[in-house]
Amino acid sequence: MKHFYLLICLLFLTVNYAQQPAANGDIPGFQLYPNPVTQGKVFISSTARAPKKILIFDVLGTQVLETTILGSELNLSSLDAGVYVLRVFEKDKVATRKLIVK
Repeated sequence: MKHFYLLICLLFLTVNYAQQPAANGDIPGFQLYPNPVTQGKVFISSTARAPKKILIFDVLGTQVLETTILGSELNLSSLDAGVYVLRVFEKDKVATRKLIVK
């Protein structure tokens, strides 16, 4: 039962942190849609339209995906349903968001 409470606490902290945009380095015009993901694809766009390095972490902080996209489409069909933290690097900027896969 203690593990369950610890997991819920970590989930809450991760989700709360992921919803807050980076204070000084957020990507201009950053958009992530659709969220929650239902068809296995998510679209990530920004004003600069530069290549983006993508890191995805599960709620325990384990990295589950690392890739670079040149366009805006990201295939997430390999991920199980759940809550994740998405971190996007573009040039010298970074954006972190909560990502829900159904």
